[in-house]
Order: sequence, then C-alpha cells, then structure tokens
Amino acid sequence: MMLLNYTSKKKLKEAVGQRLNYTETSFFGDEYKSTGSFIGAHRPHLQGGREWFAKVTMKDDIIVKVV
Repeated sequence: MMLLNYTSKKKLKEAVGQRLNYTETSFFGDEYKSTGSFIGAHRPHLQGGREWFAKVTMKDDIIVKVV
C-alpha cells in the first residue's frame, strides 16, 4: 500500500487540486495512477502521527477527490 505523505487526512483533503505527495512501497509495480483511484495510508510507525487510510481519485496527476 502506498504511503501518503500528509500528517492528517484533513491535510490531504486540503491538497485537492494539487499533485500528490506519496511514497511507493509495492514490490509488484507502481500503485499510483495519474488518472483513476487507489487506496493509500499514513503509517505512524514510519512517519509519526496517527494511522489513517484514504481513497484518492486522480485526474491527469491532480487530486480531485479524497474519501
């Protein structure tokens, strides 16, 4: 699962309209999609803070929706 490099889900939602700040972690190929949806997480044992997950929808490398 890719890591979302935001301290909170609120901060990720505030980034709608911008490019995504993330880290790929999969051994099986990139999870990032320039257009489409995927699930990501904030992992506190790696990045500090609280753990949370989000479904991110992208269009042409821009965040359009976060759930």
